[in-house]
Amino acid sequence: MLWQSEAMAKHGWGGEPPATDEEARQRIVDATARCIDRYGVAKTTFSDVAAELGVTRQTVYRQFAGIGEIVSEVAAQGAADFVDRLVAHLDGRSEPADAVVEGMLFCLRTVPGDPRLNLLLQIGDTGTFGRSSTSGSVVQYGSLMLRRFPVDWAAHGYTDGDLDGLAEMIMRLLTSFLQNPSDQLRDDDAMRTFLERWLAPALG
Repeated sequence: MLWQSEAMAKHGWGGEPPATDEEARQRIVDATARCIDRYGVAKTTFSDVAAELGVTRQTVYRQFAGIGEIVSEVAAQGAADFVDRLVAHLDGRSEPADAVVEGMLFCLRTVPGDPRLNLLLQIGDTGTFGRSSTSGSVVQYGSLMLRRFPVDWAAHGYTDGDLDGLAEMIMRLLTSFLQNPSDQLRDDDAMRTFLERWLAPALG
């Protein structure tokens, strides 16, 4: 392909051009994540990403329409990895209230310190944890996440519509906690007690 010959000619891609478009896209995403760690999301540009890879801006444009599209993919991959870790953490917690409380606590302790998840916070209104955190697509994402919990929701009387409502409530609460650093002054035991007192009863 053209971008492969260009990359080889310019000794880009670290001297090892990607074999497929999929590999090229992933390497661009990884390079963007490194640039964001170095410069911050607001200052990361297409030129930075191209320089990180040793290719031209046009090479990057062949795979992504703009920096926002790449940043969204960086965030999405970070979120997917986070959900895998969350589900593993909840292994064996089959009661709705127990799983949701422990899931909330895991989110509160993990999201702020995770580079790719923290990216979602940095990009404000366009991010999962910005004002769009209650948009239809994000509520749907939260609902799909809940379905991966080790909970038999149907056996506990929850319908698909209930999970959508629960996902919206969780996202609203999570957003509030994450945007208010004072809430993080509670240690794990105090936060768990707080959630068990005020959140768990709503889940029966």
